[in-house]
Amino acid sequence: MEWVLIKMKKLNYDFKNSELLDLALTQSGANATKNNERLEFIGDRVLGLSVAGLLYEMYPDETEGELARRHAMLVSTETLADVATELGLNTQIKHGHMTAGRIKHILADAMEAVFGAIYLDGGFDVARDTIVEIWRELAAADVVAPKDPKTALQEFVQQFDSGNLPVYEYLEPTGASHNPTFNVRVSAMGKTATGSGTSKKSASIAAAEALLKILAI
Repeated sequence: MEWVLIKMKKLNYDFKNSELLDLALTQSGANATKNNERLEFIGDRVLGLSVAGLLYEMYPDETEGELARRHAMLVSTETLADVATELGLNTQIKHGHMTAGRIKHILADAMEAVFGAIYLDGGFDVARDTIVEIWRELAAADVVAPKDPKTALQEFVQQFDSGNLPVYEYLEPTGASHNPTFNVRVSAMGKTATGSGTSKKSASIAAAEALLKILAI
């Protein structure tokens, strides 16, 4: 199968077992038993290690904290969903009812599942090379290591609100009990925003990012 890559580059990978790709593109809403959740689990780990190795190579003078912030941005739901869309996964995923709030998560999960499928089909080196080919350009986009949204929000609020801090509130999870979506509300400077994610950490980061956009207007 041929995937069209960012900026007209092409990535070629022929699955020996095409059923793995089909499974990677099947969301649990479309099939409760045969879906991409297990492939997503392993793809997440393959992606994380591959991107970590890439950053270690590209930024030899950066601290662990700077590398960690780059890594968090590059493996975020937002980045994964963007890559999935560029590769055309958004037109190929088999899904159930896809609400607006879940689209990015479904795309990101499918992207990780595809990497998991490549790992099982062709091995770690092939999966890593596939990921590095896509992510090298993304990793080179920011010359300075970004701050994570929670740190950026805290510094913004402290600077413009007399040293006060954002307040985070963990809301009730939504979705299936075996695969919940966590929800967080953050308040600061008279404004609030909410964020969702597959963990409390990712949900709080999403909330911080949303509030930063509101406060920066």
